Amino acid sequence: MASEMTPPFIAGNLALDFINTQFGVGDDQHECLCDDRCVVEWLTQAGVLHETLDAPPAGLRELAQALRKNMRALIDSAREGRGVDPDIVNRVLERGNLVERLEWNPKDAVFQRRAYRRDLASESLLQPVAESLVDLLTEEDLALVKQCEASDCILLFHDQTKSHRRRWCSMASCGNRMKAAAHRARKSGR
Repeated sequence: MASEMTPPFIAGNLALDFINTQFGVGDDQHECLCDDRCVVEWLTQAGVLHETLDAPPAGLRELAQALRKNMRALIDSAREGRGVDPDIVNRVLERGNLVERLEWNPKDAVFQRRAYRRDLASESLLQPVAESLVDLLTEEDLALVKQCEASDCILLFHDQTKSHRRRWCSMASCGNRMKAAAHRARKSGR
């Protein structure tokens, strides 16, 4: 990726992973969607873009960053029980909507439904991310959408553990750091 760091895919949800493309706090902030090509690379890594693009559509980064900001605001507002205008999400859903076609499959001698991207414009590329957010907001328990408890981490995740007691974005990074810090604090307090 052209960005400083590889984006984390730890959230257990495509929409939350997309929101997590901007992470860190203070001077240690990282932006994974730094240009149009980075957005295409992220979509490919996330497994939602299988086409090869000669060049990304112009303005993809700007739309992706605006979508991410709108998605974060929608999740925050839904968790607080208030509404926010889903304007960017709705724009991506409307303009990026897949086209369905009925096609004959000669191999199986049956008709089948096939979905195709309308085009390779910015909205079509980002449509799976917006659709994932809609599913999250309408079908999941938002109490299970959590922010990492590490003081220097802003990453979100969908807690899908059996006990629903997950506290950190990743045990390998924040979890170990926070447990080690708590251990050091207990030891020095003796």
